[in-house]
Amino acid sequence: MNILMVAPEQIPVPGNGSVEICMLAIAKELADRHTVTLVSRKSKGLPPVSRTGKLTIVRLPSGSSNRYIAYVLNYLKGRNYDLIQVDNRPYYAAKIKAAFPYTPVSLFLHSLTFVKNTAAVAPSIAKADLIVANSDSLKAKLSERFARLAGKIYTVHLGVDTERFKPPARRTAPSDQLRVLFAGRVIPRKGVPVLIKAMELVRREKAGASLTVIGGGKAGYLRDLRRLAGKHRVPVRFAGKVPHRLIDRYFRQADCFACPSQEHEAFGLVNVEAMASGLPVVASDIGGIGEIVNHGYNGYLVRAYTDPREHAKWILQLAKHPESAAKMSRQARRDAVAKFGWKQTAAKLLKIYNRYVS
Repeated sequence: MNILMVAPEQIPVPGNGSVEICMLAIAKELADRHTVTLVSRKSKGLPPVSRTGKLTIVRLPSGSSNRYIAYVLNYLKGRNYDLIQVDNRPYYAAKIKAAFPYTPVSLFLHSLTFVKNTAAVAPSIAKADLIVANSDSLKAKLSERFARLAGKIYTVHLGVDTERFKPPARRTAPSDQLRVLFAGRVIPRKGVPVLIKAMELVRREKAGASLTVIGGGKAGYLRDLRRLAGKHRVPVRFAGKVPHRLIDRYFRQADCFACPSQEHEAFGLVNVEAMASGLPVVASDIGGIGEIVNHGYNGYLVRAYTDPREHAKWILQLAKHPESAAKMSRQARRDAVAKFGWKQTAAKLLKIYNRYVS
């Protein structure tokens, strides 16, 4: 099969955006047996074209979305593909389908972000031959909003590089410590204030507990979080943005992973990265997270996720029962390898795509 993948205009491939990370990982797996071209935005320090085996990455000028898609369409003139995948941009899918009316076009959606205005996006999303959601939760939300398209919406869970994200040979934290890790965009919907308040409660029983926060955020919001941590006497290390190629090191230095999201999470890639690293996950029971975290087996789901006491309860459960936590750690790793490797993601995607390619 000759496959084209079109990335969004904002972040280059390779890059630190979760969509772009997923696209590159899937493209590499598909290129084992198929010819894959991945179109991405131009970026300083990256060549206009790079090739590895059957994978070619083409980088085009970006700027506005209209400018970027114009360059994409110009590049595609005179070229032919068996299937075209567009990630997270319904508008691009519609434009490309108009240019390639006889080629199956897949719209791979990673969140609800670009389909919030249902009426405005409906004409574009309807042009896609099929829609791929990264969780059953996202599929259900999309089917509810675009009822007429429900029959062509599929679920393909995302994955993790289980060779890079793996447990350390031995976790060596002193018994009186508990190293809790958060990774993600540091924005209000991710729930870091709830986690900081939860950590105050954890530290009342586990004085050596600490929190590391990985991710970028606005300066003012980060100042507010530092003040909140000071007020609640919680030692928080704000590590800032960490390149994705280095982030696995932080997972290996932690004892548990916290995901206190306060709004719908389509999938939650960081949770499978944590699990592959052998970390039990304490996460809000919201969106697709419950499709990853199995309560009581590889982590804990927090139903009352707006309440810091509930997050603290389950973090303390891990701290107070180290043997149970170690068992969960092993199960988390097993589940990540068995269910969420990129090979599994690519295989499921190909199984669907084969239905559309004659």
